[in-house]
Amino acid sequence: MRSKLPPSFTNPITLLGVTITTFCFIVIGFLAINEWLAKDPSPYVGVLAYIIMPGVLLFGVVIAVFGILRENRLIRIGKHKERHFPSIDLGNPRHQTGIAVVAVLGGFLVLATGVGSFQAYHAMETDKFCGTSCHTPMEPEYTAYQNGPHARVGCVKCHIGSGAGWFVKSKLSGSYQLYSVAFNKFPRPIETPIHNLRPAQQTCEQCHWPSQFFSQKLMRQTYYSSVGDKNVKSSIDLLIKVGGGNKEAGPTSGIHWHMNIRNKVNYVATDTRRQVIPWVRSEGPDGKVRIFKSTEMPFTAQDSANGESRRMDCVDCHNRPAHQYRNPSRMVNHLMTLGWIDPDLPSAKDLSVHVLEESYSTAAIAKDSIRTAITEYYQANFPALVKTKQASIERMIVETQNLFAKNYFPSMRADWKNFPDNIGHMYFPGCFRCHDGKHVDQDGKVLTKDCNTCHSIIGQQAAGKKPETSLEGLKYVHPVDIGTDWMEGTCAECHNTPPAKKETEKEKAKTVSTRTGPAVDAARAAALHRLSP
Repeated sequence: MRSKLPPSFTNPITLLGVTITTFCFIVIGFLAINEWLAKDPSPYVGVLAYIIMPGVLLFGVVIAVFGILRENRLIRIGKHKERHFPSIDLGNPRHQTGIAVVAVLGGFLVLATGVGSFQAYHAMETDKFCGTSCHTPMEPEYTAYQNGPHARVGCVKCHIGSGAGWFVKSKLSGSYQLYSVAFNKFPRPIETPIHNLRPAQQTCEQCHWPSQFFSQKLMRQTYYSSVGDKNVKSSIDLLIKVGGGNKEAGPTSGIHWHMNIRNKVNYVATDTRRQVIPWVRSEGPDGKVRIFKSTEMPFTAQDSANGESRRMDCVDCHNRPAHQYRNPSRMVNHLMTLGWIDPDLPSAKDLSVHVLEESYSTAAIAKDSIRTAITEYYQANFPALVKTKQASIERMIVETQNLFAKNYFPSMRADWKNFPDNIGHMYFPGCFRCHDGKHVDQDGKVLTKDCNTCHSIIGQQAAGKKPETSLEGLKYVHPVDIGTDWMEGTCAECHNTPPAKKETEKEKAKTVSTRTGPAVDAARAAALHRLSP
C-alpha cells in the first residue's frame, strides 16, 4: 500500500517517535482526567502528567524530527529507499489470525503495563516505601514516625504536599540522597533540620488553623527523683497560654503570637541547627519594626551574610512534629506515672535512665545489656526484693528495652541528644534561644525571660512537700532544692547533660573494699544515684 505521506515521513525512526508521542498524549489525557475527578489528588499524578510524560513526549518529537531530517538527507544524496506500508487484507484468513493475535497480545501487554505502572506509582507514595526503601538511614526516622503523633499523616503530605513544583524540588534533593545511600556516604545521624522543607503555611496549616487556636491549655508534668534508694514524686500544673490570631477565640497574646497571623517574626541563625539566634526582627500589625540583638553573642555583617535568614513558622518551635526522639528522663517519668515501671522499686528512675544512656554498639547488645544491668543491680543490692517484686522487675526491664528500641539507634548514632526539640526549654534551649533576657532592641526593650509570659503555675508539689494550688499563679519551686542556681542559667544547661556514668559492680567493689556495714551502702548509693528530674 502506497503512503499518502511525504517519503521522509515513512521511515522507521520517525514512526517510532510518532508512536511514543501518541502514547504520551493518551497517558497525559488519562492522568489529567484522573486528577480532575479525584477528591484528593496525589502530587505524583501531577508530576507524572505535567512533567515526566511531557518530557517523554518531547523526546518522541525529537526522534520523529531526527528521522525526517535523516531521511531528507538520504534523499538528497540518492540513498533513499522507497518504503511501503504493509498491505493488510481482511479477507485473508492468515491476515485475520495475525491481527487477532496482535490485538490480544497487545491488549494484554497494555493492561499489564498499566496495572504494573499504577502499582509501582502507588507503592512509591506509601509511608512504607519512604521508611523502608533505604532501611539503614531511615530506620530511626521511620520508627519515630510510627510512634509519633502524626503517624496517620502520610509522609508526602508534609515533605511534599500538593502540586508538582515541590515534588520536583524534593526529588532533586533526593537524587543526592540516593547517591549517598548507594555509596554509603550518608551522615550518621541524619542531619537536621531539613533546610529545604516546604513552608508550614502550605502543609501544617492545612489541618492546624492558627487563627482558631484556643486560648489556654492545662498540662501536668510529673517527675521522679532518686533520693537514696527512694523515688520521690513531684508535680507541676501549668496553664499554657496558647493564644491565637482570632479575638473571638480568646487572647491573641499567647505563644502563637509568633505566628504569621497578625505579627511577623524573622530571625538569623548562625548555626546549622538553628540553636544560636543572635538577631531577631519583629513587625506588629501596626507596621512598627523592632530589631533585637543579643548582648552576649556578636552579630557582624559576615554573620548576617553567612547565617540562615528565616521567617518564623510552625516548625521553628514544633521542629520534631513527626519524628520525636524522647528524653529518657521524661519517658521514665511518664511510665512511672502510669505504673508500668513500679515507683516502689528502689532507684527505678535513675537505674532506668542510666541503662538507656549507656553506649551500645548494636540494638541487640543494648537489649541484652539492659536486662543484665537491671537484674544484677537488684540481685546485688536488694536480694530479698527480687523474690517479692520479680514481676515488677521483669516489667521494668521490658518497658526500658521498649523505650530504647523506639528512641535509640546505635547503627545511625541517633538519639535525643542529636535532635534538638524546640518545644519548651527543659532539655534544649527552645524558647530561650531568643527569650533569654539578653536580646535587646534599639529602644532598650528586652525579649522577656519571664516564664509567666507563656504559662502560669496553678499547682505544684515539690519533692517531700505539701501540694500548693492557686488560680492566681504560684512562684516556681524547683523539685529538688538547689538553692537559686536554677534562676541563673537555663533548664537545658543541667537537664541536657546525660547522667554521669555509674560504676560497675567490680568498680564499686574496688572503691568500698576497705569499708563495711551501713557506710558501704551509703557509698554505693552516692555512687550509683544521680538526681534526674
